[in-house]
Amino acid sequence: MRRIMIALLAMFALVLTVAAPKSLGAQTMNMVRVMHASPDAPAVDIYVNGQRVLADVPFFSYSGYLSLPDGTYQVAITPAGESTDDAVLVGDLTVEGGYIGTIAAVNTLDNFEVILYDDDISPMAAGTSRVRIIHASPDAPTVDIKVAGTSTVVVGDVSFPQYATLNGVPAGTYAFDISPAGSTDVAFTTPDLRFEQGWTYTLIATGLFDEGGFWVQSRVDNVAEPLAAAGFGNGTAKFVQR
Repeated sequence: MRRIMIALLAMFALVLTVAAPKSLGAQTMNMVRVMHASPDAPAVDIYVNGQRVLADVPFFSYSGYLSLPDGTYQVAITPAGESTDDAVLVGDLTVEGGYIGTIAAVNTLDNFEVILYDDDISPMAAGTSRVRIIHASPDAPTVDIKVAGTSTVVVGDVSFPQYATLNGVPAGTYAFDISPAGSTDVAFTTPDLRFEQGWTYTLIATGLFDEGGFWVQSRVDNVAEPLAAAGFGNGTAKFVQR
């Protein structure tokens, strides 16, 4: 299989145990990973309940999944090498019931924030794939995603920091044009992307539009079957920034 372009500058292994949460529920497990998508922020460290679980994470990278029991956890994001006293963002993450999702650090450094994106691992129809599209470029306009070279809009009016999910995409090779909503102008055209049946893919529009750094990253999220079999995918989560 010809792999799609992977939007990953570095992959970081997460420890699977952290300090106990502030409050414990029924002790079901949840899976959470981290994405650094703030285009002008430096590399960062991630702390959970005061314990550093990721170090020197650059833009643009995904971590592996961190397994967390039900409960509420303090999450702090600091410049790489700094302590939680110098955190640029602190918040409380509450997870329960088998939640699986991505904590994304987004926006510019002056407006640094965290967005929770649910990771869909529900079953797919035979012969199809799932494609999630995330608008993570803070200064880019609302966009339409079209089949490359055509006026056919597959997802319209996606604004920062929203996302849209395409289910039932027939397996095959595709390229997409990214355009300002309602415009025929093309801001970016992806390379050919191969979608395999039963697999999940994420496309992330990122960078700074006004500085000419806007582009679309892509990655494979082929983890649905083992995680679904383990009971994940039906939980809930919220992140409250302090």
